[in-house]
Amino acid sequence: METKKIELLAPAKDVEVGMAAINHGADAVYIGGPDFGAREKASNTIQDIEKLCRHAALFDAKVYVTLNTLLYDNELERARKIAHDCWNAGVDALIVQDMKLLELDLPPIPLHASTQCDNLTVEKVQLLENLGFSQVVLGRELSLKQIREIREKTTVPLEFFVHGALCVSHSGQCYLSQHIGNRSANRGACAQPCRLPWDLLDANGKVLIKNRHLLCLKDLNNSAHLEELMDAGITSFKIEGRMKDADYVKNVTAFYRQKMDEIFARRTDLEQASQGHCQCNFEVNPEKSFNRGFTDFFINGRQKGIDLPFTPKSMGEYIGEVSWCNPLRMEIETDKVLHNGDGLCFLNQDNELVGFRADVVNTDRDARPCVSTNRPHGAHRGAKVYRNYDIEWQKQVDASTGNRKIDIDLTLSETETGYEFICRDAPRASATIQCEKITANNPEKATENIRKKALQWGDTPFNPVNLELKFTEPRLIPASVIGEMKRDLVAKLTEELIENHRNNREHRQDHTPSGMDVCQTPPNPDEIPSRLMTCHHCIRYANGMCSKETGQKAEPLFIRNGANTFRLEFDCRNCLMYVSTVN
Repeated sequence: METKKIELLAPAKDVEVGMAAINHGADAVYIGGPDFGAREKASNTIQDIEKLCRHAALFDAKVYVTLNTLLYDNELERARKIAHDCWNAGVDALIVQDMKLLELDLPPIPLHASTQCDNLTVEKVQLLENLGFSQVVLGRELSLKQIREIREKTTVPLEFFVHGALCVSHSGQCYLSQHIGNRSANRGACAQPCRLPWDLLDANGKVLIKNRHLLCLKDLNNSAHLEELMDAGITSFKIEGRMKDADYVKNVTAFYRQKMDEIFARRTDLEQASQGHCQCNFEVNPEKSFNRGFTDFFINGRQKGIDLPFTPKSMGEYIGEVSWCNPLRMEIETDKVLHNGDGLCFLNQDNELVGFRADVVNTDRDARPCVSTNRPHGAHRGAKVYRNYDIEWQKQVDASTGNRKIDIDLTLSETETGYEFICRDAPRASATIQCEKITANNPEKATENIRKKALQWGDTPFNPVNLELKFTEPRLIPASVIGEMKRDLVAKLTEELIENHRNNREHRQDHTPSGMDVCQTPPNPDEIPSRLMTCHHCIRYANGMCSKETGQKAEPLFIRNGANTFRLEFDCRNCLMYVSTVN
């Protein structure tokens, strides 16, 4: 039975973060190139991308470059050149949004359809497949049922976000930032006005809800649904976060690596898409990294509690409640170990986020942590406390290398003029040396020393698990001789792995795509429609005003922030909310 390869796809702000993702278990990473990568502050040189490609190739992992902004016509030649440079650097695919790229003289690099293409229907995915795309990034709003339907009626590999920040609007269909401040989300310059506080008003101007983050969503976490998604047809599992630092990427990638490996251990029909295994010397826990609380969004249909009305900031991991406090001390009922310097926070009685640092942590006779600090404004008994910075954990994550290794089998044998060190795995490689062959006076000790030295591969990507010795008689081999052969073998294995991956990259088929009408009227990057957002999240539903629950007609509402007021319209038949300009 042929096994299905499952890909864990992690974000990379830069080459260092990309290498950290690979080292902590990613099968692929996605990274911005020199331009047009949908993140203005996350561009990278071709030289850095080539460095990342070489590192990823050691483990047969892939590198995807984002070229997924809408383009002006005078930028197309620059985009074409970047595509060729990426292919020559070893990149495995480009993630794109603008269909004008299909009309360019591109290299044979595979193209992935960005989630910015708004890939939510069978018809859209079929069109993209007919256009020659090698992978399609589905919209986050889809349910398992909808994903299964798309899989049943298409064959193109499907990619799906499983973790990270959520856009409240359908991707590629948000113009709010562009309308307010001329910062286009489709050009990589989103100012995230959806994270701001808004007032909710009725048609008469009456304030229904004041100063709440009505458009702010919790972060996505579908770690509990990985196997269901695999069975529904997803083969690439994507972590959001191309602006995140290495500590976030290390922790979240390692968390999903462990979750997937648990599935592969009992499912012989599924396997990891790359090679090598990792070891982490820190507690893998996504709650300890930046998060706004978690939701599985619409994976099992509509549900309440996906929004985050009180704060758009990270609260971290829940640790317990305040059981007692005075102006200088706070006692917290918790089973967590706290440290001096930890960052803590809570919502006060006005539902305002209050953050503070634990200056001194003591434990009373009942083993309840007491935090000495200037009493934060609004601290009260029963307040739920979160830790958004664990100082000791952070040190462990910062020091983690992931220690990713590839298991190999070795043979050390005699030649007529010396010795040969052979890696018996694919790729095969060998290193020889000419030297005097010395008969061992103490065979047992000499053999033990040879094995010890031959199996020590230090910080290389390789982990020897078997060593076969083939000598005509017991030999004494100096450590320097074995060391020289190992260095030669590591260099040959490294180059062989990189070249094998590069030469075996998928090639996009040369053909004139059908359905090119999609390219005949390309969107104007400067055009802002009156409908600024299309949302599955519904403010009426989230706040007990759903027409299906109350039986009342869903009249338009309005949201206001400062001088900006927008109209909310509701398509209750399809459970959609639209944010539009006010006529």
